[in-house]
Amino acid sequence: MKPHLLLLLFCFIISLTKNNILVVAKSSPMPENPLQIPDNETIYKISKQLCWGCIGESLQFLFMHNLVRASKWELPLMWDFQLEKYARWWASQREGDCKLEHSFPEGDFKLGENIYWGSGSTWTPADAVSAWAGEEKYYTYETNTCVAGEMCGHYTQIVWKTTRRIGCARVICDDGDVFMTCNYDPPDCISLVKPLCAKEIMIMSE
Repeated sequence: MKPHLLLLLFCFIISLTKNNILVVAKSSPMPENPLQIPDNETIYKISKQLCWGCIGESLQFLFMHNLVRASKWELPLMWDFQLEKYARWWASQREGDCKLEHSFPEGDFKLGENIYWGSGSTWTPADAVSAWAGEEKYYTYETNTCVAGEMCGHYTQIVWKTTRRIGCARVICDDGDVFMTCNYDPPDCISLVKPLCAKEIMIMSE
C-alpha cells in the first residue's frame, strides 16, 4: 500500500479511537453506540496533519471537504500542492472575468474539478463546499445518477470513495466577485462519464 494511503488509514483509525470505538472480548457487552462519526475538532486535527505547511484558505478547503466525507464514513483527503498549483493557475485565468467555466473541455476531464462563483468578495471556502455538498439531495445512491434536470456531480466528487488528493484556490476577481476552484485526483466517475464506473463500489448511502 502506498505511504500516503497508510497515513490516511492511520489518521482515520486514530479519529475513531478518540471517539470511543472499542474492541471488546466476546464475553464483554457490546457498546450501545459502537460507531460514532469523529467530531469536528478531530477532523480538523486530521486535516491539518494531511495539509503540511498549509495555512488559511487551503486548510479551510480541506477541513470542509473532510467534514462531508466523514459524515459518509469515507477516508479523509490529503492536500496536494501540485493540484493547488493547477487550481491557482485556473483561478488566475478567471480573475479577469470571473466566468463560471471549467478548465477542461466538457467530457474531457483529466482531473475532478468543482468550481464556484459568488457575487461580492466575502464568499469563503466553507460557502463553496457547503453549496457543492448541498447537491446530495439530488443524488440517487441506488442508480448512481442525479435527479433529472438537477446537478449532483459536485457532491459526488467530494465524497467519491477512491478520490485521495485535493488542491484548491480562491481569487477575488477584478469586478469584486469571488471565483473558487478545487481539483481532485483520482476524479469521480460521474465527471469522467465512463460507463464502466458503474461497476465500481459506490459511496455509502445513509
